[in-house]
Amino acid sequence: WSERPQSPPIPMHAHLVQLDIAWEDRDANFARVRELLETTDIHAGDLVILPEMFDSGFSLHIERTADADGRTLAFLADLAREHRAFVQGGRTVLEPDEAHATNRAPVLAPDGSLLGEYAKIHPFSFGREGERFIPGNAITSFTWPPLTCAPAICYDLRFPELFRYQTIAGAEVLTLGANWPRTRQHHWRALAIARAIENQAYMLAVNRTGNDPHLAYAGGSIAVDPRGEVLAELTDEQAVLSVRIDPERVRTWRSAFGALRDIRLLPPEPPLPHPRERH
Repeated sequence: WSERPQSPPIPMHAHLVQLDIAWEDRDANFARVRELLETTDIHAGDLVILPEMFDSGFSLHIERTADADGRTLAFLADLAREHRAFVQGGRTVLEPDEAHATNRAPVLAPDGSLLGEYAKIHPFSFGREGERFIPGNAITSFTWPPLTCAPAICYDLRFPELFRYQTIAGAEVLTLGANWPRTRQHHWRALAIARAIENQAYMLAVNRTGNDPHLAYAGGSIAVDPRGEVLAELTDEQAVLSVRIDPERVRTWRSAFGALRDIRLLPPEPPLPHPRERH
């Protein structure tokens, strides 16, 4: 008797679509995504990640950009079925009062079904996002077999506690879509690498490129491994960043260097009194 040799694992690839988003023009953006993916070697079961609000750009005109008719979600489902891939996108969803919305990252399975939809927990107050968008209140995860992924959106990158909660809940890959401005591009790269290191997780962060009526964007989409090594990154071109993902890399590193086992979550202390109130 001899042990039958095991088949090698099926290669996993992630494809980060760095898009020059047409301002508030869904049809143009759908066409640009399709054009970029037509020349991308996508295998069945791969993961495609699009930027935040890929269908409109970072617009506060929710009455014009909301996916009220479901066309953006339908486009993402079609894309998933066509490529037999997992797809993480972005869209604006109106709240019942129609005066506010949530900034969301839906995730579609290869059969086009909706696996889940993350609502951005941290609206970008500096950019007035909070005036039209309300915050989400829950983390979300999805299975990209055999890995567990957790979506996030743009400004969330500045809040390490969000990614820590995701990791404690089982995340091995952190997937983030953004419209991150050129003026703070050095923060983008540093924070993406830091989130990978401190959570011993893959960080797949895709940013937009180009310009909108208010800001310029430098792209810089980046894939970082669980040790903090940059696997690949783009500059400011419109392109797809494709990287191979090895599930064993995250699991082996977590087992060998057990930093996550040493996490201590302490209850918050009561606030200190104001100096004038101490006497």
